[in-house]
Amino acid sequence: METNDRKVTFINNECKEITLDGKKHGMLAFFLTLLLILAGVVALTYGCVELNVPLIVIGAAIVSFGWLPLLGLRVLKPQEALVLTLFGRYYGTIRGDGFFFVNPFCSSINPAAKTQLNQSGDVKTIEPVTLSSAAGFGLPNNKLSLKVMTLNNNRQKINDRLGTPVEIGIAVTWSIGDTAKAVFNVENFKEYLSLQCDTSLRNIVRIYPYDVAPGVDTTGDGIADEGSLRGSSEIVADRIRQEIQDRVAVAGLRIHEARITYLAYAPEIAAAMLQRQQASAIIDARKMIVDGAVGMVELALDRLSENKTVELDEERKASMVSNLLVVLCGNHDAQPVVNSGSLY
Repeated sequence: METNDRKVTFINNECKEITLDGKKHGMLAFFLTLLLILAGVVALTYGCVELNVPLIVIGAAIVSFGWLPLLGLRVLKPQEALVLTLFGRYYGTIRGDGFFFVNPFCSSINPAAKTQLNQSGDVKTIEPVTLSSAAGFGLPNNKLSLKVMTLNNNRQKINDRLGTPVEIGIAVTWSIGDTAKAVFNVENFKEYLSLQCDTSLRNIVRIYPYDVAPGVDTTGDGIADEGSLRGSSEIVADRIRQEIQDRVAVAGLRIHEARITYLAYAPEIAAAMLQRQQASAIIDARKMIVDGAVGMVELALDRLSENKTVELDEERKASMVSNLLVVLCGNHDAQPVVNSGSLY
């Protein structure tokens, strides 16, 4: 029906996409095929009536094989593509919405058609029966979705830079950029993407500590910095996205964004790390209380000396400082004791 002498170019064993343009002649091919079959029926009928053997043979041949062009009809919705092969060789890719007509002997291929991932683009639904599906056109459904999809991999337990086990999960938005690479360069591009997301996540998380730690270099410049999983989530997510993109480029996939959706200590160490955080918070709070109390004591002594309200020797100053610090730094309200006698 249709000849094609194009040669597929492989560079470094990677197939390059060939877009088939000017193939939106499905409706014209459909009506011409119907007219051809109708003409064959008329010729066969007339030949039988007139006992014209050549006309009978021609009409029978047309009726027997005239439906073959119908196999070349393809219907695509917006943001869909179809990768076609002809006798085992890559024929080309049709993109976009429309009614296409290609070589009837072409077959579509999509090794990841039945692969279900935890992502928005792979929800199982029952497709309505259409004229093309009822007639058998385009079966099995090997169309590639060019829409932006989201992959939510399972949470992983990974040791951070300090060896602390943490649980982390990411959401990756991706789409197919080169259909030929996605179909031919890897066995299953969805499984390949999922595996590379796990690997890239592990590689990046091992560079950062969970929280800011002294003497840790996360940028590779040899200088300690304050990078951490909890405090530098935007930087970590961007590095994860770039790492995944570098790994899946061979599969023709585009990584638009990678975001951390879950981050926490592993259960077996969460309680201990919580106590550590509580202790650190208590120490910081105590330090602030002591600094404030010392300032208030200094202010009180300076005001007493400045106004000459009372003359205190060093021993009485020490006693006063001790009492004020106990009152200001104590966890409970102070219980005053009235001393009616001498200090000595």
